[in-house]
Amino acid sequence: MGYFKNIGLIFLLFISTSCKKADSGKGSSQTAPTNLVITATPNTNGSGNVSFKATADNAVAYTYELGNGTIKSAATGIIDYQYTLVGNNTYTVSVTATSSTGLTLKKSIDVTVNVIAGVASLVWSDEFNTDGAPDATKWGYDLGTGSNGWGNAELQYYTNRPENSIVQNGVLKIKLIKENYSGSTYTSARLLSKDKFAFTYGKVEVRAKFPTGTGTWPAIWMLGSNINTVPWPACGEIDIVEHLGRDLNKIYATLHYPGRSGGSADGGTRMIANATSEFHIYTLEWTASSIRMLADGQVVHTVNNSSSIPFNHDFFFILNMAMGGNFGGAVDPAITNATMEVDYIRVYK
Repeated sequence: MGYFKNIGLIFLLFISTSCKKADSGKGSSQTAPTNLVITATPNTNGSGNVSFKATADNAVAYTYELGNGTIKSAATGIIDYQYTLVGNNTYTVSVTATSSTGLTLKKSIDVTVNVIAGVASLVWSDEFNTDGAPDATKWGYDLGTGSNGWGNAELQYYTNRPENSIVQNGVLKIKLIKENYSGSTYTSARLLSKDKFAFTYGKVEVRAKFPTGTGTWPAIWMLGSNINTVPWPACGEIDIVEHLGRDLNKIYATLHYPGRSGGSADGGTRMIANATSEFHIYTLEWTASSIRMLADGQVVHTVNNSSSIPFNHDFFFILNMAMGGNFGGAVDPAITNATMEVDYIRVYK
């Protein structure tokens, strides 16, 4: 009996150990996605364009079912899609997040999209969906100090380093850094589409978020493409949106041209909520008869256009972050870094 009893104990111990080993490995490398969040930002101009973004923990891929039979996949979770059915229509959009081991999590939201027949079409954009340096086919750089702080006594040195401008997680980040660099006390970046893209008349939409910090001066603006032969302000300047760290949530929209430049520029302002903590849409509506600049669909400034002012030829874009200067004002020395984020920039005609 003692022999058989020992054999039985050994057998039970083997079974117990085997079960524990099997249990200990179960699910150890198979973590399902969690916390799936979907956001949808429909374009407000009737084009039917919608920007979608999905995020989830432990997900490496996302599949969209767009509510009209269309299915699209995106490793980043970010897609742009244009609905074409005319009218105000609501779609149930489902997103499936997938882990590296094939486990999934699915969630749905309703999106209402307005499509107007004959609306202007998208002719140029940068969605900033590819990580790394800004797209060299669309953007170049102004470098240095502009000899006199770019005409405004600004403090930054503009570089083309990834430390100062980079695309990450679906947004362009222009970063101001407090550091000694080539005789300046700050570095930043100034991107421009000069000699790569310019246009006359159309609608511009930019989705952006601005930094806090006294002295910071982010701007999204345009200059006349003839600036090499027709100096500023005769070439014209359109400031779609500017924000000052000393005036949080005050949006500036301004035109500069002969007789209305510098401190006597033709501009307006509007207060909005959360300009530094949330993304907002800033718009330029530019025709031969009028120029309107808006924030989240609310007019900031309007000017009657005519042949007497220089806004009837090609302009190019500039995206930059300045520090201090005549408009940026006094600088808080405690600020060591600040970032302007741009989700996208689009041109419709």
